[in-house]
Amino acid sequence: MAAPKRSGVARGLTSDELLALPAVIDLDTSNKALMIGRSTGYGLAKQGEYPVKVLRLGNAYRVVTADLLKLLGLERQQSGGGRESEGSERHDLAA
Repeated sequence: MAAPKRSGVARGLTSDELLALPAVIDLDTSNKALMIGRSTGYGLAKQGEYPVKVLRLGNAYRVVTADLLKLLGLERQQSGGGRESEGSERHDLAA
């Protein structure tokens, strides 16, 4: 069986794929979501000009998924059925 032909056009991530991402993702995944090339993404991260905050952990670049979703205008559903929003963080700290 022949492998499917690739059109040469990069495909981004669907909203369902974006919402299923873990809390922190690698730069390659973020690049794919933003539909930017690998070299461009790493260049922007190195220059401090990436569209969202990039965390440098040793030799690895990581992106907080919530920041990426906010940039793309997507929100995750909270387990209680409500939407995540700024200022609605819940902290369960014992006094």
